[in-house]
Amino acid sequence: MSTKPIGLKRSSWFRAKYLLFAAIGLMLAYVIPHDESFLAHPKDPLWQHYEPFKWWLLPHGIAGACALLLGPMQFSDRLRQRFSQFHRVVGRIYVAGVFLAAPLGSYIEYFQERMGGARSFTIAAAMDAVLWMVTTGIAMVFILKGKIQEHQQWMTRSFAVALVFLEGRVIGGVTGWEDLGVHASETIVWACLAFSILSADLVLQWQKLGRSPSVVRRHSPASPQRTLEAPVAPELDAHSKENLILDSAR
Repeated sequence: MSTKPIGLKRSSWFRAKYLLFAAIGLMLAYVIPHDESFLAHPKDPLWQHYEPFKWWLLPHGIAGACALLLGPMQFSDRLRQRFSQFHRVVGRIYVAGVFLAAPLGSYIEYFQERMGGARSFTIAAAMDAVLWMVTTGIAMVFILKGKIQEHQQWMTRSFAVALVFLEGRVIGGVTGWEDLGVHASETIVWACLAFSILSADLVLQWQKLGRSPSVVRRHSPASPQRTLEAPVAPELDAHSKENLILDSAR
């Protein structure tokens, strides 16, 4: 049987994965100078807005940055196979970053609501935080139970939710919708949040199509067809049966 189609499927999956990583890199390259440039300018007017909750913003930003930057490393097959201990350490840092950045982000939005912000934006931030923590928590439970495939699937969903931070800023900045007011920005966040899990499952289905049949069969439960195809042990003769009984008695 020719292995060419399988090779093509694997190659297409690898190309899609690296294209996705390239897209993430481009989003970071756009968001950092467009939305976060104030970090390098102490006299930027934005600091006056952030002044009341800057000590909440600092750990939120550091934890969120760790999750966004380290997340893609968890999807590297080579890194996971060659440096498994490093993979586990990075995974723990990612989980810690999620469970620190997500609730702090919700609290910061609540703080801004008390300063005159929209409550609906606080609700959107809270839903984003809950979805991010739930998907990450489920992934963590699966890896603790030794279910690697399910862990990888839920980590994909978790990172898709993490990307809402970048996607919302890129869409708002490129289209100019960020200048239309808070309700436009809120709509963008809700749209990205709704699409996050769907996009993750699309990636997972594409990955499944790219796997070789042997890999899919190894991770799937035995089917009746596979049971029928299993080799049947030859029937033992009387002498062999007698030896088997004696060995068992010993």
